[in-house]
Amino acid sequence: MKLFDSPFAPNPRRVRIFLAEKGLSIPKVSIDLGRLEHRSAEFSAVNPLQRTPALELDSGEILTESVAICRYIEELWPEPTLFGRDALERARVDMWNRRVELEFFAPITHAFRHSHPHMAEMEKPQIAAWAEVNKPRALSFARFLDDELAKQPYIAGENFTIADITALVAADFSKSARIAFPDDLKNFARWRAEASARPSAAA
Repeated sequence: MKLFDSPFAPNPRRVRIFLAEKGLSIPKVSIDLGRLEHRSAEFSAVNPLQRTPALELDSGEILTESVAICRYIEELWPEPTLFGRDALERARVDMWNRRVELEFFAPITHAFRHSHPHMAEMEKPQIAAWAEVNKPRALSFARFLDDELAKQPYIAGENFTIADITALVAADFSKSARIAFPDDLKNFARWRAEASARPSAAA
């Protein structure tokens, strides 16, 4: 297998953190988004949607989309489990990961893509007003998470999961989107500090 990766993009980082939590190393091919390598003919043959990450299997088949790649890895190497151990836990993890993707990760990436000068070539048209609409949406969900994290240590309950990986990557990417979280989100801050202290967060 080999992983088509982009070092500074949030979605590939989700896969790298997931692999690090599993203690796995997969050969990587770096795709430089700043130099528009994702639009090259070579990478377009890997993923016609021109997005990273992509995982090329030994069979030659290509898997794309971060969570799909992580699910495949989980099936091959189930320990430590990051998607839940039984039907209810897996459903709970899926629920929270989807909530985080839609209500937190997506608004932060929209704010970045529609405001950062370096994205002007990739996001056409850039709509500054759309960036501003999404910033309070991300902050509102951070406050929602703060309330939930008063009841449990991690996003989906008692264990660190893919939902925490998605949320951590989004929270870290907020700096690039020029979103600052209020100081009164104590539970959110506690969770973020603990997730950031895990060795996998450096991936």
